[in-house]
Amino acid sequence: MSKHDIEQTKPIAPWLGGKRNLAKRICAIIDADPHLTYAEPFVGMGGIFLRRRKQARAEFINDAQQDVYNLFRVLQEHYVAFLDLMRFQLTTQANFNRLVDTDPSTLTDMQRAARFLYLQRTAFGGKISGRNFGLSVDRPARFNLTTLESDLEALHTRLSGVTVTCLDYAEFIRRVERPSAFFYLDPPYWGCENDYGKNLFERADFERMAVHLKDIRGQFLMSINDVPEIREIFSAFRITPIETTYSIGKTNDTRGARAELLISNFWWGE
Repeated sequence: MSKHDIEQTKPIAPWLGGKRNLAKRICAIIDADPHLTYAEPFVGMGGIFLRRRKQARAEFINDAQQDVYNLFRVLQEHYVAFLDLMRFQLTTQANFNRLVDTDPSTLTDMQRAARFLYLQRTAFGGKISGRNFGLSVDRPARFNLTTLESDLEALHTRLSGVTVTCLDYAEFIRRVERPSAFFYLDPPYWGCENDYGKNLFERADFERMAVHLKDIRGQFLMSINDVPEIREIFSAFRITPIETTYSIGKTNDTRGARAELLISNFWWGE
């Protein structure tokens, strides 16, 4: 057996473009594939990685966003100490603003992980760039360790045996690719390249990615917004349009039902 059943784990914080509405369909495609190695070059908060029901023999997750990598690594290696550091955090706008204004490079790895998790839990819509304090009148405070602790423990357990890296996506793929590997790619949407931090991903990277994927060893599935430019750049692959719902956008025009694409180098059942 190349894979075995696992319990799904919830992401511990919102993430812009977290694929919650598409997760069931995407995970079904991934779980049906008999790969030995599973890898994500743009893991974010793990919206797909954690919702899969089949665990591969070897698993690799990567994100060039330093705070994402640091949070997962701290949860792997310093889970108990991290919980102690987070234990007395309260949801206040003053604390949110203070942390937004704090330069993460001045913090220890554990402090930086705590800052990032707090901001992702309390920011509106899981945004990374241009964060705003989120208020919800129909739910408890956004940061409450008494309810979050069980999710942190589950994630700590799930990360056991997983290799976590902070590399450029192309370098990550080059190191991991092999015929028995499956890659799920969730890059920034076309037109939203800077939403996850400056200089992490550029418009030209889409064409670079298409060239790299033509010769990839293994199979890949990518989810991306449906725009003519993406269809043209990735025209050499199988393109399947699907409909999803976006819960946040820069304008009201970006909310509601929208077309998205699943792009792959293999055929899967509809």
